[in-house]
Amino acid sequence: MRLFAISDLHLSLSVDKKMDVFKGWENYTERIYENWQKTVEKDDTVVIAGDISWGISLQESLEDFKFINSLNGNKIFIKGNHDYWWSTVSKIKSFFSDNNLKTLNVLQNNCFFDGKYAVCGTRGWVYDGTGEKDIKVINRECGRLSSSLEEALRLSGEPIVFLHYPPAFGDYACDEIVSVLKKYDIKKVYYGHIHGTSAFKTLNEYEGIELKILSADRLDFTPKLICKCSNFE
Repeated sequence: MRLFAISDLHLSLSVDKKMDVFKGWENYTERIYENWQKTVEKDDTVVIAGDISWGISLQESLEDFKFINSLNGNKIFIKGNHDYWWSTVSKIKSFFSDNNLKTLNVLQNNCFFDGKYAVCGTRGWVYDGTGEKDIKVINRECGRLSSSLEEALRLSGEPIVFLHYPPAFGDYACDEIVSVLKKYDIKKVYYGHIHGTSAFKTLNEYEGIELKILSADRLDFTPKLICKCSNFE
């Protein structure tokens, strides 16, 4: 068994928001399917680190979920900034169950543990220290990341951390998220969100933390191998 990751699938099987209009995204849904099935096996696990579906509700995203459910492996979802369909964890899990989406699960305030590794993470945020709303969001995201990492510690798992937003990018860093990562001695983070020409601003390292991008268009729409593992629960 193996752990893979990818982000920013931006699926739109039920809404008119296709990414094919952007350079490099031509036939991206077909490319995701073909590359995924060649790379991932049924016993593997894939983290999808946000921006999963353009649907604005669970029902509107159902066809996208069915598509992902049909792909090999078990999938762990992290919320992205465009995942407007995201609801409470209990509602999402009930929706998945009601629609027989057996390979899908969500990561929020928890972790997934295989006996050695713990898949941890949250959305993160872009924060410049201004705005009351932003303060509330970043405090919540730091709390969710901390809860995920605390659960990993409780289980004696080695954390593998996934975010949607990069903790540092270009000349910007989200100091609050970076502080949480340092507190738990995290040395590597996988993230998405960044596309196209913005990729030249990506950093390989920030203050001792190795940074790895997962955006689908940066991975040729192919899940990235993270490590060999057992069954995550």
